[in-house]
Amino acid sequence: MSRPTEEGSLLMYSSFIPPRQVKIGDAAAFVGTTPRAIRHYHEIGLLPEPERGGDDRRRYGYEDMIRLLWIRRMADAGIALDDIRDAFADTASGGAAAAAAASAGADGDHGIAGILERLEKTLAAQEAELRRQRTAVQRMRTEGSRMGLLSDFVTGRLKSLPEGSLRQADLDNMLVIERIFGPLGAAVNATRYIALATHPELREESDRVDAAEETLDDTVAVDDPRVAQVAAERHAFEKALEAVIEESGLAQEDDALFDTWDALHPPAPDEDEAGPRREPGSMSAFEATGKMPYDYSPARLRCIQLAGELAMASDKAP
Repeated sequence: MSRPTEEGSLLMYSSFIPPRQVKIGDAAAFVGTTPRAIRHYHEIGLLPEPERGGDDRRRYGYEDMIRLLWIRRMADAGIALDDIRDAFADTASGGAAAAAAASAGADGDHGIAGILERLEKTLAAQEAELRRQRTAVQRMRTEGSRMGLLSDFVTGRLKSLPEGSLRQADLDNMLVIERIFGPLGAAVNATRYIALATHPELREESDRVDAAEETLDDTVAVDDPRVAQVAAERHAFEKALEAVIEESGLAQEDDALFDTWDALHPPAPDEDEAGPRREPGSMSAFEATGKMPYDYSPARLRCIQLAGELAMASDKAP
């Protein structure tokens, strides 16, 4: 599995231009919910209703998607929608929903056995869901509400960090990476934040490059010399970060993450080990990238593409 960087999937598909805003259907598909649920969030004041486009349809941007992802994750943890709204401030909805199966056209012991079998499966699913929610709540209490909503595989990777060393933007990025690449991808991506938290000079350079990229707004032409300059700065920073990760032993810890993940999730007998394993309800990385908006100017997108090209050229160099 490839290791995502700060720009995540954008560097992987440097020729792909992500949407700056998406319609409600794409927003719902990326988050893993339904347009009806998102409309309900608007109705109860949980999510501010975005402006509509020229076709009178709602358009969702990056901040809307981040909020939707947190709402979804908190809902999955079993926190009530009213609590999310009142606290958002901070908390979420959910609960395991399961309907008892009915037996159609079956009678006698045979029919009853079928009903009991399906009911047992339903109760087992509810039991498993309650255990999962309890684990999520315990993790939230231990790690802090937002960080605890990430998977235990990710929070376990970050346990050694000093309190307060992670920024909200760091958590936002790992939330997106986990949605696209799963817990393993997010745990590996967390390595960069461990390096940044333990090397202040790297964090300072990261902030400087980030700020330089943000200046590449819609007023900057794609062929402006600053675009190539910032791309070179991004490439140089990523190389420096990569060197620190290697020298500090974090790369070996990443390798151990892959081994641990494989041990916890052995492939099924009929599963193709050569292909990436996807979680139930997940989508491909390419599909997910097309549904996650980034409000980047053409100049900034060109900068990302150039940085990706520099990285590929560097990897090919002897």
